[in-house]
Amino acid sequence: MSPTDPPFRSDQVGSLLRPQVVLDAREHFANGTITAAEKRAVEDAAIARAVKQVEAVGMRAVTDGEFRRTWFHLDFLEQLAGVEVSGAIAASSNAAETVHFTPPRLTVTGPLRHMRDIQVDDFTYLAGVATQTPKVSIPSPTMVHFRGGRAAIDIESYPDLDIFFADLAQCYRDEIAALYAAGCRYIQLDDTNLAYLCDPKMRAGAVERGDDPNELPRTYAALINEALKGRPADLTVGIHLCRGNFRSTWFAEGGYEPVAEVLFGDLDVDTYFLEYDDERSGDFAPLRFVPANKTVVLGLISSKISELESIDLLAARVDEAAKYVPLDQLCLSPQCGFSSTVHGNDITEDVQWAKLRLTVDAANHIWR
Repeated sequence: MSPTDPPFRSDQVGSLLRPQVVLDAREHFANGTITAAEKRAVEDAAIARAVKQVEAVGMRAVTDGEFRRTWFHLDFLEQLAGVEVSGAIAASSNAAETVHFTPPRLTVTGPLRHMRDIQVDDFTYLAGVATQTPKVSIPSPTMVHFRGGRAAIDIESYPDLDIFFADLAQCYRDEIAALYAAGCRYIQLDDTNLAYLCDPKMRAGAVERGDDPNELPRTYAALINEALKGRPADLTVGIHLCRGNFRSTWFAEGGYEPVAEVLFGDLDVDTYFLEYDDERSGDFAPLRFVPANKTVVLGLISSKISELESIDLLAARVDEAAKYVPLDQLCLSPQCGFSSTVHGNDITEDVQWAKLRLTVDAANHIWR
């Protein structure tokens, strides 16, 4: 891998804990006491400060912390024509039991269309305040399908699901083309569903919705590949697999083995950001399917807990992973963002910055 191109030996997934000033501005906007422009000015200032802090710890990939979003996925997807957000998903999970929460439900109520650039203005601002590589995280297109399946997609608009997947892929091609034209060269797709398909309970839920959990990884790989079709050679695309990250809880568990061959062999991405912070993610054996032209960013540092991992332990785990994929194809990151939703994980900002600094220090130690 090139030392000047992403992913970097120490990288990050994307979201950061929202500063109180941002949370206050959101509340004031919701109450109608400030305008959208005033709220955005507060976000701008907070993003500029966060970028400086991320760069100060040595990170070479920077994001806007997702400070403008409520959810890692919904704020983006609801801007596609034909997508609506309503209700909540029925689920049995750590998050459902611990914080009595399940995510809102996505439905497709009409033809899917990319009506406007979604992330371009946000990227342009980020690029203007960053001195390192600006990275944009957007939800994977699979997020529009998995949780609802056929029943959540309007039958009159899409009697044929092949057309649904084709339209969805076109929406993503339009957005990616707009981001590239604005100068973006590093994009990450945030995908919970390929990781959820490693969980026996989630696989059973897919069967109940009429889907084949053995076939869905291939369907999703084809969808993502169509979404990336024709992308320029100098655009790095990664995918982050997540098992849930709401207020330090999770929604799924299970090693990558059920999806590994398709994930690493069929998916046309450059790099994989993989959760590996605890036993829920299984062992490193599925990495044996990683081809020589792809990179794996090991999410060994937990964004969910305050305890700092030891560099020696992180180095030992990287060595263990290197039994299955060469060390030169590996990088290091936190297992997820620190605030996949506006609520944030149950840690402090000081811990967040310590975790990012640890990522850089550990990577410098391991790869010297």
